[in-house]
Amino acid sequence: MSASQSKRLQRAALRAARLAEAQAQQRREQQRRGRVLVQILALGIVGLLVPTAVVLVIALRQKAAVEAAAGSPIAGEQVMKIADTAHTSASVDYDLESAATPPAGTLPPTGGDHDPAWQPCGIYDTPVRTENAVHSLEHGAVWIAYNPSLPEGQVEDLADVADAHPYVLLSPIPDLAAPVVLSAWGVQLQLPSSADPRVEPFLTRYLQGPQSPELGAACSGDVSE
Repeated sequence: MSASQSKRLQRAALRAARLAEAQAQQRREQQRRGRVLVQILALGIVGLLVPTAVVLVIALRQKAAVEAAAGSPIAGEQVMKIADTAHTSASVDYDLESAATPPAGTLPPTGGDHDPAWQPCGIYDTPVRTENAVHSLEHGAVWIAYNPSLPEGQVEDLADVADAHPYVLLSPIPDLAAPVVLSAWGVQLQLPSSADPRVEPFLTRYLQGPQSPELGAACSGDVSE
């Protein structure tokens, strides 16, 4: 083999070695980028999962706290004995004055004689007929009444609560004795605001609760269809 041929072979071998090294370097770089991408994706997934898990844990704790509070009579609730439960199309003379001396305003009844037609559960921005609302209580509804002077934001909060529960009746009552009053059949709770933490425990305890004479009866339709 001549000297020139030997040099050409050496140069070819050197180029092949350099090409192999470049290709190996390219593969290493691609692998590195792949690992970085996997790490970024993993961090992104963790970044999504961690807040979701935190929110879920908080929600579960709140639910557990509400259920625990609902396991006993709600602080401040008043229990009334209901003697009369007849149907009547006439107006009923409910004792609506608060127990304050002098009375601080009116309170919705928690039972008694009532109209044969119930008030459909839902959200009302004007007062509803009391005799129809009492029939709804008999079916296991909770009547959330609010004073018309309640701030709009609090009324919206109560509307959100009513939207979340099919057996809630929400309406204003003029001259209401408290900003917010929750009523179930035979039970009532006066509250200073919509943000009171007793709202959800009261609903959990009394919505479709065993105190209802006609538990499970409808709270849609009627008045009168």
